[in-house]
Amino acid sequence: MGKKNMLFHILAAFTIIIWGITLISTKILIFNGLSPAGIMLYRFVIAYAVLWIFYPRLPKVKKWKDEAIFFAAGLFGGTIYFLTENTAVGITNTSNVALIVTTAPLLTAFIANFTLKNEPLKRHTFLGSIIALGGVFLIVFNGNFILQLNPAGDLLSFFSALSWAIYSILIKKISHQYPVLFTTRRVFFYSILTLLPWFCYEPLPLDFSILLQKEVIFNLLFLSLIASSLCFYIWNIIIKNLGAVHTNNYIYFISIVTLFVSWLVLDEKITAYALLGAVLILAGVYLAERKTNKIK
Repeated sequence: MGKKNMLFHILAAFTIIIWGITLISTKILIFNGLSPAGIMLYRFVIAYAVLWIFYPRLPKVKKWKDEAIFFAAGLFGGTIYFLTENTAVGITNTSNVALIVTTAPLLTAFIANFTLKNEPLKRHTFLGSIIALGGVFLIVFNGNFILQLNPAGDLLSFFSALSWAIYSILIKKISHQYPVLFTTRRVFFYSILTLLPWFCYEPLPLDFSILLQKEVIFNLLFLSLIASSLCFYIWNIIIKNLGAVHTNNYIYFISIVTLFVSWLVLDEKITAYALLGAVLILAGVYLAERKTNKIK
């Protein structure tokens, strides 16, 4: 594995660590009175403004098909992904959501097999994904193997995973045609645009005193500047260089990050099942990646 290739893997690990702890910030903001859709709007507006500062130029979009891809990426990677996941958490078990959403890498591999020339679904990738998904199951359920089905919530969770897979494929398709900063900013713009109709269904609370609280400001800035502006930019760079399938395999590690953050911050116990799950995730991702260390 070359030094440049290694750098992309390190950046992917960094991004996953950040995304693994965003749930805590989101919970804090919800506890302080912000709605899930409101949190998404604020973080994306701030993130878009920051990206505009760093990349104020407006490259001309080459064709309407590219603009449609940007629109679809914003719709699936922003609005649909966050709204379906957050809504699912409200109507079904969090463990169900965590497990189903983690199927995103496997869904990405299947879609890429039919839509991307350089990313065919290989046997070791499929087996590695299944092993890693089994590890996620052990961590999520932590020895309590009772899966309480909720058709509506579980279906929303699946659509959340599917939307992220579609987003990844779209970014791969467009990534080599435009600067990554512009691509990321464009995606945020369409995420904001497609989110706005949601507030006709669920009006946005306009209590600005909440936004002036130190705890709210800190967590909104973390979600906006770090988890959104920086991490989406990095993630899009990684997809451009490693491919959608191999980049999304890192999503399996989110459950490990959440496991250890919960242990450190919430003093939750780490069981033998969770440790075994972590080992399976490491083994599964290694198997999926062991023959695919060339930059796509």
